[in-house]
Amino acid sequence: MRLKGVERGFNDTAQKRNIVIHKAWYVNKKMAKYLNWVGRSLGCFVVPSKDAKRIIDTIKGGTALYAYYPLKKYLQTSHFLDFKKADLFYKKMFISVKIASH
Repeated sequence: MRLKGVERGFNDTAQKRNIVIHKAWYVNKKMAKYLNWVGRSLGCFVVPSKDAKRIIDTIKGGTALYAYYPLKKYLQTSHFLDFKKADLFYKKMFISVKIASH
């Protein structure tokens, strides 16, 4: 499932970079316990193979996905960390998507 970043300057190139959610064999408790992490996916979000279809079917079509990394600039400037700005942004996005779909 392809992702579209919506925060200018931080993740707005996700679609151009082909960032997706996909299944991966190495995403499981055994690998996490053995390696203390579940592997690399070059920026993509990976889910366990056995759960991929259910997860993707559940979130496709408009779910917000939030991935956190403690980047100082992001923590100081992200409008998603300001709940009032985030609420206005989501309302604006919802309205624009609804208008575009009619």
